[in-house]
Amino acid sequence: MTATTRAIHLGRQEKPKRGSLLLLIPGIASVVLLGVLPLFIVARNSFAVADDYGGITDGLTFENYAKLLDPVYSKTLLFSLGLGLLNTVVCLVIGYLTSYYIVSRPTNRQGFLLLLVIIPFWTDFLVRTFAWITILGSGGPIAGILGIFGIAGFSVIPSNLAVVLGLLYSFLPTAIFPIYASMRSIDPSLKEAATDLGASWWGVHRRVILPLSSPGILGAALLTFIPTMGVFVIPVLLGGGKDPLVGNLIVTLYTEFRNQPMGAAVSMVLLVLMLASMALVGLALKRSSTKRATTKKTEA
Repeated sequence: MTATTRAIHLGRQEKPKRGSLLLLIPGIASVVLLGVLPLFIVARNSFAVADDYGGITDGLTFENYAKLLDPVYSKTLLFSLGLGLLNTVVCLVIGYLTSYYIVSRPTNRQGFLLLLVIIPFWTDFLVRTFAWITILGSGGPIAGILGIFGIAGFSVIPSNLAVVLGLLYSFLPTAIFPIYASMRSIDPSLKEAATDLGASWWGVHRRVILPLSSPGILGAALLTFIPTMGVFVIPVLLGGGKDPLVGNLIVTLYTEFRNQPMGAAVSMVLLVLMLASMALVGLALKRSSTKRATTKKTEA
């Protein structure tokens, strides 16, 4: 190939690269304007000094983060972490059992069962939350059934139990679908082989299904825990706002208290917690893949 031919060939390769870079400009601009820039503003505001009306003034201080050690804020953060972990565990357990049931059905029925899981979520989020108020309230079907047995005036609203039920209902599909996707890729012959070798039902799950579906389980934990930390409608409507989550605290600081620096500081703490949970899941996935690769080499 002559030098001229080589230059023409290189020129043809550079044109598609330049064209692809031009196509990326709108996406990059959208990410910067709608994601990076607002995040930078919130991060800057978290170190700002609040004026008499809670607005942003010039200055740099760590006092906003120091105030988070106050019991008023730390209690909300710890309660949010606890409720987020509780909702994640419950969603994982029920999501795992539901996913296993769907996977064990014939292939032509699995799509219909998944459709039944997702159909209720075609309705607006607020409508579904108000429906739970009707179901769990004193005039709902549960109170009506208990009234037959002489228990009158029963109502779960407002309570933390109602909040947990609302969170479970809202985030259960986000746990089912990742676990189902992982279980569906498992070869059924592995389960049959484990059963033939004398493994019990629990043994099959502990030694075969759980390890192989761990990526989906970890992904479901991530998709469940992170949104639970930031939700604010359910604790207000179903819990009466008595035990707010971090999302409620941020909304209150921005709207009622009009303290933008404190609201920004709490938002950054929530972001750090979310990034930390993502990092833990990433490390767990990496360790799981490394362990599987080592096992395959040992067996080979």
